[in-house]
Amino acid sequence: MDDFLYQASIYLAAAVIAVPLSARLGLGSVLGYLAAGLIIGPVLGLVGAETEDLQHVAEFGVVMMLFLIGLELEPRALWDMRDRLLGLGGLQVLLSTAVIAGVAIYASHPWTVALAVGLTLCLSSTAIVLQTLSEKGLMQTNGGRATFSVLLTQDIAVIPILAMLPLLALPAIPHIEADGSIDRSAAEHLHDAHHSLSLVEGLPGWAVTLVTIGAIAFVILAGVYLTRPLFRFIHASRLREMYTALALMIVVGISFLMTLVGLSPALGAFLAGVVLASSEFRHEMESDLEPFKGLFLGLFFITVGAGIDVGYFFNDPFDLIGLALLVILAKGVILYIVGKAFKLKGRDHWLFTLGLAQAGEFGFVLLAFSRQQNVIPQDLAQKLLMIIALTMLITPLLFIIYDLLSRKLGEPTTTMEPDEIDEKGPVIIAGIGRFGQIVNRLVVASGFKTIVLDHDIETIQLMRRFGVKGFLGDPTRPELLRAAGLDKASVLVAAMDDRKTVTRLVGFARRQRPDLHIIARAHDRTHVYELYQAGANDIVREMFDSSLRAGRYVLENIGLSEYEAAQAEQTFYHHDRASVRELAELWVPGMPTAENKKYIERAQSLEKDLETALLELAEEHAKKSA
Repeated sequence: MDDFLYQASIYLAAAVIAVPLSARLGLGSVLGYLAAGLIIGPVLGLVGAETEDLQHVAEFGVVMMLFLIGLELEPRALWDMRDRLLGLGGLQVLLSTAVIAGVAIYASHPWTVALAVGLTLCLSSTAIVLQTLSEKGLMQTNGGRATFSVLLTQDIAVIPILAMLPLLALPAIPHIEADGSIDRSAAEHLHDAHHSLSLVEGLPGWAVTLVTIGAIAFVILAGVYLTRPLFRFIHASRLREMYTALALMIVVGISFLMTLVGLSPALGAFLAGVVLASSEFRHEMESDLEPFKGLFLGLFFITVGAGIDVGYFFNDPFDLIGLALLVILAKGVILYIVGKAFKLKGRDHWLFTLGLAQAGEFGFVLLAFSRQQNVIPQDLAQKLLMIIALTMLITPLLFIIYDLLSRKLGEPTTTMEPDEIDEKGPVIIAGIGRFGQIVNRLVVASGFKTIVLDHDIETIQLMRRFGVKGFLGDPTRPELLRAAGLDKASVLVAAMDDRKTVTRLVGFARRQRPDLHIIARAHDRTHVYELYQAGANDIVREMFDSSLRAGRYVLENIGLSEYEAAQAEQTFYHHDRASVRELAELWVPGMPTAENKKYIERAQSLEKDLETALLELAEEHAKKSA
């Protein structure tokens, strides 16, 4: 027990220190976990042989990851993306696998090993690339969308790859010990596995096929017909932890069933996720499993880092670095050709090429699985492990190269082609997310025409299904705003999610139309001040009104009447609006609020005025009731 607690403390402490540091440096959490493993393993020697045993447990995080990926992929959404998935993604996976496998065959590896190497290195790092695209605001560009499509294809491709790898297994070779004796542990492990639980052991081929198909059919039917009654049954218990237990039971149970019929647990988990993607319990399962997935995956990457042989790297560092650069170069050339074939241009083309040129975290998973299945020899697996880690470490440099090329090209990043706006109206609503939708519904239901703009094609398509006509395009682009009728509109509603985008739109619209009434969505109080300076007329803090209403409900349930609570709410509302306008004059852009003495002094004074006003209101109510 003491040893377990010691090891747990080491692993958790390493993760808590290394991962946030890596994230702040822009290197991503995966590299942070790998660095943590390197430090506590090869560098400090705090952990040792138990890492391999832990890795078997931690691989369950991969199963959970694929289940959650499946939950995000409704069959209809997959069908809508079929062109990019099969075209861009499928072509990249096939060409990368073929080229890398060809090089491995040229290096005198058997074709089975070469194919396994190609399948392992053809994948890119979903974790690093998606995080970087989000941080740099590149997800909505053509290059970002193309990159996401390839990553999604790769994630899905992991399923058939995991199913294919056991078919490439090498014959078991006894290991010769230093004293000349033969280590038969591998054969004994195979013998033990032969006698493990199995539904297909000893069955003829046709029976194995039937049992396997039956297991898959059971997973699909159970997902469609059994999950709803189960969740309703759990809901009746009113115990929050039972939801988590049920979500874990679904994943663990499906994984166990897949192992019984000789299939990959990840395959069953992914299939179940896709089946449950349209379920009303999807978000419940996502929130319950996300922490477990993160911890198990983090533990898996730490064990990978702890298992890296640093001495092996320093024996021939130039060879390993050269091979890592060769992988990046080969994948980069393939990506460049694929991008050219699909008419990506300029910055988008370079983002697609450089962003996906590394190997990915799934390579660690496939390597571990390949070693277990005796597909790739131990010495080659160790070399591939180092190559994958090095390509991921080089990835931040690739994005730096992209930034340099992007500035050199000097052209705006190509986004989705905007719609041709053929209508005009008195109200322009920029952003039709959860905030803009309510505004639009109220205005339209009251009999007024609106022109809706949004840069997200999926949001526009969703709104069109509900009969709301919107136009695709970046609302901050001057030509799009003019086409939408900015010159003659009466009201502009800036309702986008990104605070900087809202501020930029307000500033541009005010310069173009000094007489235009601008209503803007604010993220917080500081954003309110920025919008005042940009020229907004009415500013709505996205959480202010709902929070104020919640506060009124509190007052109604601790002794105040509905009228008294409403009066207190109105008093607070008017006082806060006046305070914000006054404090906006004292706010200094770029100066931290804590260092602005005049602002703090006036804010404290206004807060006392509010307390006095509410106390006077309470005394007035008390006199009336007396």
